[in-house]
Amino acid sequence: MILALVLIIMVLGSLVFHFVNPWHAPALASNWLEMDRTLDITFAVTGLFFVVLNLLLVWLLVRFKHKPGQRAAYQPENHRLERWLIGITALGIIGLLAPGLLVYADYVRPPANAMLVEVLGKQWQWRYRFPGADGKFGGSDARFMTASNPYGLDPADPNGQDDVLVEGSELHLPLNQPMKFLLRSADVLHDFYMPPMRARLNMVPGTVTSFWFTPTEAGRYEALCAQLCGIGHANMRGSVVVEALPQFQSWLGGQARFSQPAAAAAVADTPAARGEALAKAKACVACHSVDGSAGVGPTWKGLYGKTETLTDGSTHQVDAAFLRGEITDPQARVVKGFAPIMPKIELSSDEVNALVAYIESRGK
Repeated sequence: MILALVLIIMVLGSLVFHFVNPWHAPALASNWLEMDRTLDITFAVTGLFFVVLNLLLVWLLVRFKHKPGQRAAYQPENHRLERWLIGITALGIIGLLAPGLLVYADYVRPPANAMLVEVLGKQWQWRYRFPGADGKFGGSDARFMTASNPYGLDPADPNGQDDVLVEGSELHLPLNQPMKFLLRSADVLHDFYMPPMRARLNMVPGTVTSFWFTPTEAGRYEALCAQLCGIGHANMRGSVVVEALPQFQSWLGGQARFSQPAAAAAVADTPAARGEALAKAKACVACHSVDGSAGVGPTWKGLYGKTETLTDGSTHQVDAAFLRGEITDPQARVVKGFAPIMPKIELSSDEVNALVAYIESRGK
């Protein structure tokens, strides 16, 4: 009887919590209503099964309570009951799948006036790209990816020369404008997820996935990776800023173009500048901040010239030789307070020197 009472309290408590809980996702995008209705249907179907099955268990506990001298009846088959259970289960599965398929079909079918934006995921950072004045994206391929061309854009494609490249984790979107997102991965499986927008989709290496929505509320919202993609997964976060069209156009106009000579010159100008581009291309900045904020690894701000204590108790001054050793063989020595999780990345001696120069520039 105690177990039956516990089950009744669990069912009633779950129902009360579902209907009175104060946590509800805000309506920030055009597709929220259809998705929330689908979630309501899912709750209704699974909730009905949850209540019925648990109350059935309560009834069985009470009805067939053990009595001394009584033995349970043995009935190995009941075809009539099996047919009922199969039919009810099939209806429940249809009720769960059919609305979701209809919503998903609309989720990947954007309107004709949707603006394009590409999201490129790479361990462990986001990059974004908008088409230029021609409204067309240039071609891209993994074989074109370098430290100075992390998007992998085809230099010979004229459609890509005016493409707008957004470095960093902050994406701006115009208010009340349908947006079609093209999702691409440069290495492993990622998932671009904007929780308040009800928007997410896997990013599969070697293919392009897409979805769309219309942002309907201005503000700053979080974006993150929803697929475990490596040791820096938890830091693969970004911001989505929804703003009025004039502000969005002003922000977009301040971003670099693929053919912008100044950007290419800056990358090739100094070792530190090349190291900065390399740190972004190799996703070093996903684990090592450059502004002093905490991360998976030590911050690079003020690191050069500092004396660090290692896990074995020894101390070392962070100079060029120390940094080269840490970059080329990160597991040999580990700074105290940090986990030995940095992967070994194949780098040329010039690339290592560029990274050291960049870290040194952040330490002054």
